[in-house]
Amino acid sequence: MYIILLGAPGAGKGTQAAIAAQKLKLVHIATGDLFRQAVEQGTELGMEAKSYMEKGILGPDELTIRMVQERISVPDCESGVVFDGFPRTLTQAEALDGTLAKQNKAVDKVVYIMVSEEELMKRLGGRWICRNCQTPYHATNLPPKIWGKCDLCGGELYQRPDDTPEVIKQRLQVYFEQTAPLIDYYNHAGKLLEVNGEGDADEVGKRIVTALGGVR
Repeated sequence: MYIILLGAPGAGKGTQAAIAAQKLKLVHIATGDLFRQAVEQGTELGMEAKSYMEKGILGPDELTIRMVQERISVPDCESGVVFDGFPRTLTQAEALDGTLAKQNKAVDKVVYIMVSEEELMKRLGGRWICRNCQTPYHATNLPPKIWGKCDLCGGELYQRPDDTPEVIKQRLQVYFEQTAPLIDYYNHAGKLLEVNGEGDADEVGKRIVTALGGVR
């Protein structure tokens, strides 16, 4: 089973993709994580990706596609994947369809998590991440027990450069201009499921499960 979660930055794709992947026993692939890992490792792709991330703009399709194709070629993806943050453009969507078609596979469902722009700005402005284990926190909605430290591993919490107000606005503009057409693409293919992404994570998770037909 191959599932895609669509939604603007801050819509909760990461949280919901992890939950869905666990429930369905599938691999969770987050392109944001792939990019950050590549940057941390100092790979050639990582250095190329870094300049785009710092500006809050999407990396070139070719770069993103190469990263994802490399990841889904690993044996643990044989049973299926929950994609988080990919595809973001029609070119990426077509590349994914082509890659899966070569294996006689296809995208099954696409869940679009809908959140208002006002809510997205609130969510992203208060987001903090553990530098060690990447666990997300929020200054208002999900604060750590001890400010500045991760509840799980004690790691330092930091705010990503792409979570500052100026960059957030740029990221949302880029998303709605370049990624929103995917909604039409998958809707035309009969694979799109729209889910209200506002409310707590558990509520949204239940809506997604319901939209997917109650799969557990």
